[in-house]
Amino acid sequence: MVEIGGNWLITGGCGFIGRRLIELWGGRARCIRVVDNLSVGGRADLAAVTAFREVTAGELSASPGPGVELVAADIRDAETALRAAEGMDVIIHLAANTGVEPSVRNPRLDCESNVLGTLNYLEAARLGGVRRFVFASSSAPVGECTPPVHEELAARPVSPYGASKLAGEGYCSAYKRTFGIETVALRFSNVYGPLSSHKSSVVASFLRAALAGQEVTIHGDGSQTRDFLYIDDLVEAVVLAMNAGGAGGEAVQIATGRETSINELLALLDPLLAGHGVALRARRGEPRLGDVPKMYSLVDKAERLLGWKPRTSLAEGLEKAVAWFLAESRSS
Repeated sequence: MVEIGGNWLITGGCGFIGRRLIELWGGRARCIRVVDNLSVGGRADLAAVTAFREVTAGELSASPGPGVELVAADIRDAETALRAAEGMDVIIHLAANTGVEPSVRNPRLDCESNVLGTLNYLEAARLGGVRRFVFASSSAPVGECTPPVHEELAARPVSPYGASKLAGEGYCSAYKRTFGIETVALRFSNVYGPLSSHKSSVVASFLRAALAGQEVTIHGDGSQTRDFLYIDDLVEAVVLAMNAGGAGGEAVQIATGRETSINELLALLDPLLAGHGVALRARRGEPRLGDVPKMYSLVDKAERLLGWKPRTSLAEGLEKAVAWFLAESRSS
């Protein structure tokens, strides 16, 4: 069992991963400070998993009381980053402009959020004496390659999103080697599961569309593959990265090591939804710019450095995800 205490700063803590992290592991922290611009998850989403008090940047203290604080702010605000980091033991930097498609539509915003936003919180860690920094990265920096993806592959991103995440990894490495901050860049694969109703990822998009009686869109012929990771396995990796020795300055793939095509995903989801009287209807769309055709990752380094490996099979995880989405649709 992982033991981690102290004060946590979570950027993007109102989002999918941040809320699940707080819900499952937040009781082990003394204080959790959430910085979020509320553009995806909001106050009601955070309130669904924890009680919290909202404070302004000017009200932040270097000696925070126990419990959860929310600061409504953008990670591009460098002054708020400096204030938010005071008194913290670890920064978990989840906030980002996420996904390939938004980065193609607006590369400048993607850069400002993912590069300058990450730099702001690394600087806040340096100036605030925060020694551990966990960065949410992606396999997108690697770009198009013959899978499986692993950490020794040369990075050749094919989308602005991949380029911005690669820059974040580069800054994490530099801040470890120049300033001694124990940065760990976790390259998340395609994460799915409970609390993902706002996500634009594949599983969440398919389930939202199906439950709304709409067709799901397959970009291309459906042969493209991804590595689908259940959320609870992911947040365990984040917690392990908070206090794993010897992981500073490293990039680590967090995935399942299993390749699943979009067509195979549909075949798994169809009977799960049909069992609840929900039809899964699909249509073909154009391939998306910046998408890679095949992706899955080795997780040997995660097991070696973090003592982590995935526990949840895709079939089991999808069943839990479908159950959660169904419950949400009935309660709304």
